[in-house]
Amino acid sequence: MKKKVKITSIEVANLAGVSQSTVSRAFTTESPVAKKTREKVISIAKRIGYQPNAMARSLITRKSNMVGIVISNVTSNPFYPEVLDLLSRKFQENGQKVMLFVVHRDQSLDDILPQLLEYQVDGILITAVTLSSAMAFECERWGTPVTLFNRYVPGSNASWFCCDNIAGGRTVGQLFIDSELKRPAYIAGSENTSTSIDREKGFMEIMNENGIKTLREVGNYNYNDAYAAAIQLVDRPNPVDSIFCSNDIMAFGALDAIRSGMDLKVPEDVSIIGFDDIPMASWPSFNLTTVRQPVRRMVDASVEDLISRIKTPEKPPNQKVIMGEMIVRGSSRIPSEVSMS
Repeated sequence: MKKKVKITSIEVANLAGVSQSTVSRAFTTESPVAKKTREKVISIAKRIGYQPNAMARSLITRKSNMVGIVISNVTSNPFYPEVLDLLSRKFQENGQKVMLFVVHRDQSLDDILPQLLEYQVDGILITAVTLSSAMAFECERWGTPVTLFNRYVPGSNASWFCCDNIAGGRTVGQLFIDSELKRPAYIAGSENTSTSIDREKGFMEIMNENGIKTLREVGNYNYNDAYAAAIQLVDRPNPVDSIFCSNDIMAFGALDAIRSGMDLKVPEDVSIIGFDDIPMASWPSFNLTTVRQPVRRMVDASVEDLISRIKTPEKPPNQKVIMGEMIVRGSSRIPSEVSMS
């Protein structure tokens, strides 16, 4: 089969009676080209099947109209595919293409981020992975704005938008206290993530304020580790009666451990609460009480901030926490005055 010859901008220029540079400018909305000329060039291009070269156009505008999204846990946590879909749609609505970089467990973001900068993306949005302060300032030196989603780096010049994880942790703790639960525990996520640290901070604050001793295990944000952690918490002379998990996936592990691994009842013997409110949380088999993250508000704020700082580089970073919402279902005991969702 004969290979199709690619149509060039020179052919469009010849048919339109303009220069090749005018053809390039016609496909760049920021470039000054007469309206009639632009319409003529685009019409001819469509007729003969010409597609402009985005990389070449970026040399003219000095902008790639491309943002890099850096993400981890794409397959292990259903929360992030939903976030990625919403982020991509929002950027595309604003005329930005998306380049996806996935960080694996054995990789360091600081090691791979320079590769992303080589693509000369206009901005970077980072979620589900930790950025060091040093690399945040390196991005600033390159003139590339960075926005963190559901993460923050203290002292960095990056914008960030997070659920109010401290308040969420306090809300969970207060529900346990109001439900007269006396032996609570916390299953932490990854130890170096601001999300797990802040959720634990809020939870422990309210427990300490009420003089309640709290046990702790680490679940590393995955089902199997949380399953094992939950068994350790109940397989003891004085078992816990309530467990707060730093995300829903770990809460599912804890639920299954209590119900099948230990043959106990939820919530009669042990109350379980998660964090995120991924779609599976509402399934009858889990019926999980959890803190719902304000995902759409966080996505909208993150995308709007990054695009705004791409357009206006001198804009200072924006940093904001957004309140989540407790969704009460059947996995936890509740005070009589609290209604279930």
